[in-house]
Amino acid sequence: MPEYDLQDPTDVDILRGQFNMLTADEWQEYIEIAEKRNKHYKTVNILKTAQRKAGIGKYLSPKVLNWVMSVVDELDAEEDEE
Repeated sequence: MPEYDLQDPTDVDILRGQFNMLTADEWQEYIEIAEKRNKHYKTVNILKTAQRKAGIGKYLSPKVLNWVMSVVDELDAEEDEE
């Protein structure tokens, strides 16, 4: 995942756009993958929060958006390794 400057409005908009592209069903798949891999409960909880806010990323802070998208990238990278 590229490094985003959370103080730059353009970077925050890009991050928010990536978040908004994922549907609630796709978030559910990520939650199931995280639970299957016994990820930390905070990781699973942030994915559940993302599922509830699917499509409305404007209600999440840039810091949370960055965190949740890095979790998604981590899960995708692990999936590619298998």
